[in-house]
Amino acid sequence: MTNTINFVLEESSILRIVLILFSYERRECMLKELSKVIEYIDTHLTDDINLEAISEFAGVSDYHFRKIFFYLSGMSLSEYIKNRKLSEANKDLLNGEKVTDVAYKYGYQSLDGFTRAFKKWSGFLPSDAIKKGMSKSFPKLSFVITVKGGISMEFRIEEKPAFNLVGVSRRVPMQFEGVNNEIVKLAQSITAEQREEMRSLQNIEPYEIVNASYDADFNFLKEEGDLTHLIGVLTTEDEVSNHLDKVSVEAGTWAVFPNEGPFPSTLQETMAKVYTEWLPSSDYEVINSPTFSFTRMNEEKQGYAYSEVWIPVRKK
Repeated sequence: MTNTINFVLEESSILRIVLILFSYERRECMLKELSKVIEYIDTHLTDDINLEAISEFAGVSDYHFRKIFFYLSGMSLSEYIKNRKLSEANKDLLNGEKVTDVAYKYGYQSLDGFTRAFKKWSGFLPSDAIKKGMSKSFPKLSFVITVKGGISMEFRIEEKPAFNLVGVSRRVPMQFEGVNNEIVKLAQSITAEQREEMRSLQNIEPYEIVNASYDADFNFLKEEGDLTHLIGVLTTEDEVSNHLDKVSVEAGTWAVFPNEGPFPSTLQETMAKVYTEWLPSSDYEVINSPTFSFTRMNEEKQGYAYSEVWIPVRKK
């Protein structure tokens, strides 16, 4: 039995199928590689699994692989490994193995540590599995594409020199959907003096007020903890007053994704599609650098906006 991640593309016309054929083949190849990684993990559940070694086995950077895995599976790589270990531990307990032996088998340094982790995961004690036959399972993942058509994503690739993100920043709660009220409060806190300085410093595209996120507590892999959110501009200037914060960004390549529709849902959906659809089928991998976006609200349609998402990438 497996957990199946199913990628569905709605069918609309033969022409659209032809247009996405190459992308589909690339996705299929990517899914085969992911399946190999899943098998690799399963054959090493009783080992001390090195997450960086898994990424190396997958042939991509550790940062890129963890982001892709999270967006495709809905959980972090470490969470998946923990769930699989405890699931297999449950099987071993049902087969009559001693709790102490099972704990050390799956890498726990103490019986208490294993017992706490197992109860938190399953809702019952390891001894209940032995005495009462209680069980919980977490099957290994499988990845499947069902072809029903294609959804194209508009994007462009831009090379940018080194620049600074300059603006006002604050630690805010991680939130994947809906309006983040703490970011709203951050925007409302910006003074006229700060806005004027930002406008005077802005000298590189996009010539917009941008929202940038970085330094997430869980590396953007959980909807928990906080991240640093900055509202500001891009500039090549280094001299900035103490009224503004500055984040230096190295020269590099950016994948830019325009989108238009209800705000913020369209922007958030675009961000998700970048990781679940575009990156797995592209020649690029995401790098650990601030991602930013800007939004222009439509004056004629309430709650409607044009946005662009800028993702830092490099060639695989």
